[in-house]
Amino acid sequence: MTDTPTDPDTDRHNAKMAKKKAARDKIMATKTDEKGLVIVHTGKGKGKSSSAFGMIFRCIAHEMPCAVVQFIKGGMGTGERDLILNNFGDLCEFHTMGEGFTWETQDKTRDIEMAQAAWAKAKELIMDPGNRMVLLDEINIAMRYDYVDVEEVVTFLRDHKPPMTHVVCTGRNAKEPLIELADLVTEMELVKHPFRSGIKAQAGVEF
Repeated sequence: MTDTPTDPDTDRHNAKMAKKKAARDKIMATKTDEKGLVIVHTGKGKGKSSSAFGMIFRCIAHEMPCAVVQFIKGGMGTGERDLILNNFGDLCEFHTMGEGFTWETQDKTRDIEMAQAAWAKAKELIMDPGNRMVLLDEINIAMRYDYVDVEEVVTFLRDHKPPMTHVVCTGRNAKEPLIELADLVTEMELVKHPFRSGIKAQAGVEF
């Protein structure tokens, strides 16, 4: 019985992948620590909240208690909120504290009051050691308009966040002190968006 000849290209590929795996395994062996992360999703591109809710649903799937505070988004229903409240309320608290974007409310004093109430609720949820992750949806917008002071947020997260609690902050124009503090920062880059072609926000994509 003769050996089946091997393809030189396949041999080279396998050797390259084996070398890459060995290098990767060596790197991964050094990554042993765990900690609660401060995570920032910012930028002009779509996907900041969507990605954050993906992590919330991962926590739910792992039966890890978590919570959401929405700083800006108001009365309009969203798929993620309905799904969580209707099916996973025992694992995930959901608080919609905002009343819409400032150009919709046209009441700066009320906007500030609501943002401050949302921040108070956020601190309460973050300090609860039972919560594995807390999503602060659109808090970056509240800080951009100085409805919530970024230095206060940074000081609280640095000095008071429980060591194993993840906190996710979303919204455009994240301020530099928060970016500097964060463990993980992702900037969503806008390449194309259907809104520019006259397409409105659609269920299942935007909400």
